[in-house]
Amino acid sequence: MTDKLKVRQIGNSAGVVLTKEMLSKLGVGIGDDLHVVDTPKGLEFTVFDDQFDDALKWIEKGAKRYRNTLRALSK
Repeated sequence: MTDKLKVRQIGNSAGVVLTKEMLSKLGVGIGDDLHVVDTPKGLEFTVFDDQFDDALKWIEKGAKRYRNTLRALSK
């Protein structure tokens, strides 16, 4: 699916309007939350998952705490 989206003014912010087909493909509806991840190819939008968010926080905490060990293991 390839669609052109226009960035629009929404109050003091900017946003894009997703079509019904895009919402359906993402599996979300009005009022649902999305998780945005910065990837080498650009931004990736997925359905927000509380369990995934909790796991990500634990991973970030562990990576910060053991950064020297992880750096040594990566060599």
